[in-house]
Amino acid sequence: MSAVLCMLKVPHQLRNPALDCCGGLNNVDYSQMDVSVLTELSRLIDLREPRFCVAVIAIIFNPFFWNVVARWEHRTRGLTRLFGGPYLACYSLALLILLLNVYRSHSITVAMKGQSRWELLDNAQVYYTGAALLILGSLFVISSFMALGVTGTFLGDYFGILMDQKVTSFPFNVMENPMYWGSTANYLGLALMNASPIGVVLAVVVDVSYRVAIAYEGPFTEEIYRQRSRRCKHK
Repeated sequence: MSAVLCMLKVPHQLRNPALDCCGGLNNVDYSQMDVSVLTELSRLIDLREPRFCVAVIAIIFNPFFWNVVARWEHRTRGLTRLFGGPYLACYSLALLILLLNVYRSHSITVAMKGQSRWELLDNAQVYYTGAALLILGSLFVISSFMALGVTGTFLGDYFGILMDQKVTSFPFNVMENPMYWGSTANYLGLALMNASPIGVVLAVVVDVSYRVAIAYEGPFTEEIYRQRSRRCKHK
């Protein structure tokens, strides 16, 4: 009885109950969190800086542009009529996409140079990690292009230039959409090599934009080949 009375006399704040597994974040003592890293990042990253905004627009615009144009071509054959054939039309779009990608890379580089380096990333280990990502990403991009060719890489399916069968050789036997993920690895590697926190943010934007593009491109491309398969069966 006396033990119970003693417990009643102890203020609630001084008790030390076991953590409730269902309490979630309510049990976290936020006063003990080290926010110095976040504070430093907020000082180094300026999301309103014009060159950063231009880079973000370039990243988002590219996949949006080629998806809209390619779907319009598939529906109307407008580019095929304009250029007098599907191959010349596809090559012309490929050249435009390449130029847009060059500008995107340039805008990302300018944005990184325009903002501060992060001392935490400015060391040999991070630099070599970035270099490894750059090499790996380039390997995926180049090998994808070699396996697909110009028309396979640059939306030839939408122009009616269909492949005989799905490519299953390297790097497609390792992952789906290796060109997209290789390109993302390139930008992340470049950011790490330059110890650029804003570069890492832009690499994340690249990743998100490609994920959205894949969500739209994948089902549409599969439907193109299903339509061809149905046509072949009717013949």
